[in-house]
Amino acid sequence: VVKALREAFLLAKFSAQTRSYAVALVALILMLLVPLYARLRRHVDNDQLLRVVTIFFVVTLPILGFLAHAGVQIAFVFYVWVGIYGVMVIAQMWAFAADSFNVKSGQRLFIVIVLGANLGALAGAKLTGITVSTLGPLGLMLLATCMIGSTLFLAKPERAAVPEGSRPLHLASDDRPPPRLLGGIEVVLRDRYLIMIAAFVVLLNWVNSTGEFVLADFVKSHAAGSSILDKELFIASFYGNFSFWVTLISLCIQLLLVSRIFQVVGVTGALLVHPVLLALGYGLLVAMPLLGGFIPIFSLLRRVKLADNGVDYSLMNTTRQALFLPVDRATKYEGKMTIDTFFVRFGDLIQAGAIFVGMTLLGWQPHDFLALNLVLCLIWIALAVAMGRAYSRKVGEASSNTAPEAAEPIPDLDCAPGRPFRHVLSSHAFQDPDPGDVLIYKAVCEDGRPLPGWLHFDAWRRTFTGTLPFNTDLTELRVAVIASDMDGMKARSSFTVRREPG
Repeated sequence: VVKALREAFLLAKFSAQTRSYAVALVALILMLLVPLYARLRRHVDNDQLLRVVTIFFVVTLPILGFLAHAGVQIAFVFYVWVGIYGVMVIAQMWAFAADSFNVKSGQRLFIVIVLGANLGALAGAKLTGITVSTLGPLGLMLLATCMIGSTLFLAKPERAAVPEGSRPLHLASDDRPPPRLLGGIEVVLRDRYLIMIAAFVVLLNWVNSTGEFVLADFVKSHAAGSSILDKELFIASFYGNFSFWVTLISLCIQLLLVSRIFQVVGVTGALLVHPVLLALGYGLLVAMPLLGGFIPIFSLLRRVKLADNGVDYSLMNTTRQALFLPVDRATKYEGKMTIDTFFVRFGDLIQAGAIFVGMTLLGWQPHDFLALNLVLCLIWIALAVAMGRAYSRKVGEASSNTAPEAAEPIPDLDCAPGRPFRHVLSSHAFQDPDPGDVLIYKAVCEDGRPLPGWLHFDAWRRTFTGTLPFNTDLTELRVAVIASDMDGMKARSSFTVRREPG
């Protein structure tokens, strides 16, 4: 809701270049807020910290709303407020989530948590597009205040609801003295793994913000010639519609692709998907002049940004949060908050400087910034490869994987031709000692062949069903059940299906 409003307020009265400077100011303010946050975290517990930060935004948002309603010019201030809110509250929620689950549970369950984020964003974007002309800016800001306030009551029951086997084994923090002047920034700078994540995030947001700047410039051009009110409604409608499609795309990716990508290539492979996709998109945009301009560049840029934001809010969001699962508690709160606030906006700050230099000193046009994004994407790909290796090492240091084992023999099954049967595996047939691990079951004939057509295995319910046909000469069949953990380690147990005599 507030993202669409901030674009309408700012772009109706200021240029896309001013928008970039507002983003840069957010980074400077966060440089002051991060040390204050680190000091606050050392005096209150983590649940209270969530409430204190959330209450600040609940109180300040309606104040801004009433100032705008009274005719006070808040466009620039509100844009900065949204920029700070959009990183602090979200980063804090994810630190809380990383502190609630162990590595294997987090890799599996963060996919579902991001799905909740996408559903909320989808509803908010669509609500803004439908009601902006009815409720107006003040009504939408009051509505957003109620939404933010409702989250105050969720932290304590969420913590209590986490199953014992999914809770983290808290790592001991190192014996280095606590950071003082720079707070969480110092936590990041003294850890090579966190420095790599910070650089990764800076590149991600530099590319994203540059793309947003070029898109905003095109939107501003399309709204030219209208009155201020018409500009606000056009821009709010465009960004409401744009946010809706971004969220719908990210929702589909989250539902259909993220878990499969994690299963096939893991977190390390997932880190590469976003930069490779954008390198292809910006490469096509840069090559547009060679194509003779037959494809409208605004339309193509809109689609590239839809793909960019859609992947960012789904797959990349899930992957980024998983990077903090194998670190200690102090790093999850102070280090993660610093990376997800200051370093996220530091990428925007670099982008603002690049835009100032490009437009003011070099006379760049939008096409030149698209070429810059292509170069950044290639650097981003190289960093993603190194980041994946560092993550694998960190997981290896934080935990060790033990193979599952067959704990109880599977009873044999006697069945009569023509009579349906149901054979259920005990939940204790296989065991895995690793916290948060999940076993995936598969059944085949003991010699590796698929099961015969009359024998079916429901892996989810661990149940064999079927009916032995009359016209078979089968007297005995050996069946193997294979249980695999999330890292691909396996255990095997066999039983016999016999034909009853008679």
